[in-house]
Amino acid sequence: MRSDAFQTFSRAEWARLRASTPLTLTHDDLKALRGLNENVSLEELADVYLPLSRLLNLHVRAARNLNNVTDTFLGRPLVGHPYIIAVAGSVAVGKSTFARVLQAILARWPDHPAVDLVTTDGFLYPLRKLEEDRLMARKGFPESYDGRQMVQFLARVKAGDAEVHAPVYSHQAYDIVPDSWQTVRRPDVLIFEGLNVLQPGLSGGAGGRPASVILSDFFDFAIYLDADTADIEAWYLERFLLLQRTVFQNPASYFHHYKDLGAEEARAAGRRIWSEINAVNLIENILPTRERAHVVLHKGADHAVSQVALRQL
Repeated sequence: MRSDAFQTFSRAEWARLRASTPLTLTHDDLKALRGLNENVSLEELADVYLPLSRLLNLHVRAARNLNNVTDTFLGRPLVGHPYIIAVAGSVAVGKSTFARVLQAILARWPDHPAVDLVTTDGFLYPLRKLEEDRLMARKGFPESYDGRQMVQFLARVKAGDAEVHAPVYSHQAYDIVPDSWQTVRRPDVLIFEGLNVLQPGLSGGAGGRPASVILSDFFDFAIYLDADTADIEAWYLERFLLLQRTVFQNPASYFHHYKDLGAEEARAAGRRIWSEINAVNLIENILPTRERAHVVLHKGADHAVSQVALRQL
């Protein structure tokens, strides 16, 4: 990252910025929010999430005041506009757990805001279309998402529509769930989590043409979860082997054909998927968006955040 654009903090330095922000989650709360092979601790909650919560609270209050200025200038009733937080990063870096924990913390602010979480998985094209367009090996790459639908969703949320619907994705079926929707009803804060949310080219443009509106136009704040590529690969492989012994055993799982692989065969399959798909997507598409974030949380090999970079420019 450009050192002149970011101020970097050690975990201890960042933890001191928590000030008096209270810890409102318990160990049992964390257990319910953790993902596979992730172990967010109460200590990390206090050191990393609470200073971030304080920073976000300051930003949200400032955004509300700015919105009030505009409404007053235009002579219209004061209306709330959802504050949208983007969460980006690689497969297996821990975005889903991070987003769930962040949602729980923000929802417990003193003014009890409504905080919704939507992932970009639901905006992937259905398997049928990916297969027709020969994009199965590019699933998770920018071109595998319905960018126009994402832009329309975020535009309607930001405009304050009473109800906005997001499609639902099944990790077990590895596909969009037909006729199933997540309904967003004018939240105070929306967390929008996904691999490529900070892509400057991920937009609603048709026919490959660039669009005048892109996803990040709707984001008030962006967070990037970072780690060394070798560590992310190790976490991905660990998760793949765990899924192979559990979820993949279900006949309804898209990856059921991996169920009988021996330990070494499963390890080899996981490495192949990582190197041919996920590593390529990370290097070509995801990692280059890191500098577009307001905050970069860097994880060490133990999956815990060790360093925080805060955008200054």
